[in-house]
Amino acid sequence: MSNKIQIRFGIITLMILAAALSRLLPHPYNFTPIGAIGLFGAAHFSKKQYSFIIPFAALWLSDLLLNNLVYARMYPQFYQEGFVWFSQLAVGVYLGFALIIGMGIVLLRKVQVPNLLAASILASTVFFLVTNFGSWMADPMYPKTATGLTAAYAAGLPFFWNTLLGDLFYTAVLFGAYEWAQRRIPALA
Repeated sequence: MSNKIQIRFGIITLMILAAALSRLLPHPYNFTPIGAIGLFGAAHFSKKQYSFIIPFAALWLSDLLLNNLVYARMYPQFYQEGFVWFSQLAVGVYLGFALIIGMGIVLLRKVQVPNLLAASILASTVFFLVTNFGSWMADPMYPKTATGLTAAYAAGLPFFWNTLLGDLFYTAVLFGAYEWAQRRIPALA
């Protein structure tokens, strides 16, 4: 790996990790960088396996910290089993995240504002659909009927708007910061 490629890889990785760890900061529900991290990795890693590996590792690390340091204290009734490697809803979250990365690889071959806007809105929508379907499947509160699925989506709808705003905001921050850095660090260009 050439020095230029190492610098680029390192900066992209650090930006993704920093964005993922920002989930530990206080924020409105679902106003997080999850979709933006997936899109950013998809757009900027030249080897597509890294588009999945690095964002997934960052998301899992932030989930590990959140589940064991934050949520375990906030919701002790759900965290009585000890150390949590994966939450009950991890399958839906990670499936939605994988779909976001795949969409990003396809939609962001050329990074332009209209493509970023469309990809960010689509990422939020896919994440909403997949994670709320996962909630419906995993949560015994929802009957396994069309009515139960509708109830799961209705319950998730208030969170969708913050997901959308968070994805738009963090997509602008990540892609904007990287564009700014490319103009100042020749190895990134």
